Amino acid sequence: MSTHKITIENTSNDTILKFVSNQILINGGSYEFHNIDEAKDSQLAQQLFYLPFVKKVYITANFIAIQRYDIVQWIDVQEEVKEQIEAYLQDGNPAVKESNTSEKKEAVEVYAEVTPNPSVMKFGTNKALTATNVEYKNIDEASKSSPMAQALFNFPFVKEIFISQNYVSVTKYDVVEWNDVYSEIRTFIRTYLQENKTIIQELPQKQKVESKKSKEKTLQNLEGTPAKIVDILDEYIRPAVASDGGNIAFQSYNEDSKVVSVILQGACSGCPSSTATLKNGIETMLKEMLPGQVNEVVAING
Repeated sequence: MSTHKITIENTSNDTILKFVSNQILINGGSYEFHNIDEAKDSQLAQQLFYLPFVKKVYITANFIAIQRYDIVQWIDVQEEVKEQIEAYLQDGNPAVKESNTSEKKEAVEVYAEVTPNPSVMKFGTNKALTATNVEYKNIDEASKSSPMAQALFNFPFVKEIFISQNYVSVTKYDVVEWNDVYSEIRTFIRTYLQENKTIIQELPQKQKVESKKSKEKTLQNLEGTPAKIVDILDEYIRPAVASDGGNIAFQSYNEDSKVVSVILQGACSGCPSSTATLKNGIETMLKEMLPGQVNEVVAING
């Protein structure tokens, strides 16, 4: 019998922790439980609700996400929860007693978050959207590769769309305020995902080319300053900007001038004040962590 192993992953919400399994937990869809009564089809979720700090349990194909009440911090209880989940699964028990009906609706959550860029709203979700970040500047770009982005552009106030692993960043025109329209966008995205419609059918041609070039650059610069810069961006910068609905990608490093060029996407792009703040923050960090190797960071809007 194969061994179930659980690894712990943080999320952008510090009350929610993911317990990721090395094996498939359910055949399809996902399940969300708000209390022990709702969890009648999941003995595992029922057991978890006996823990006094468990507020919500979400089970999908390869992970269990748990939201806690504020009476504890995850650091104090996460190992105990991990061991309990592993022991339950190792005994051969199912995560959920699945129904045979094909009409089961996927439990999808979509939440709206403000970003440092007042023109951009981040719509986070518990459903995986894409393995590769994609950005669309207009409906023509979207129509060639993303039915979801194309549909979003039908809202007259939508200017640009950035789709990442588990969120969509929407840039609006100034004709409306987010307070008046964010609920409409949130509902649309949630319904679209619940109906399991196509998000991205293929990568935009431009991004295919950039991805290939980027991969070639990475292969050619596995050592030296460029590789160190990429590692720093990945570990320290990208998670922070992703939580604000943006993305940052390494573009180039000039060894003579010691200038680093990065591309800003999503909420990071197009806002002069946040672009300057982010550029200065990256520049300061790279100068501190790579003394003498970086003189300047040039931030390019995607």
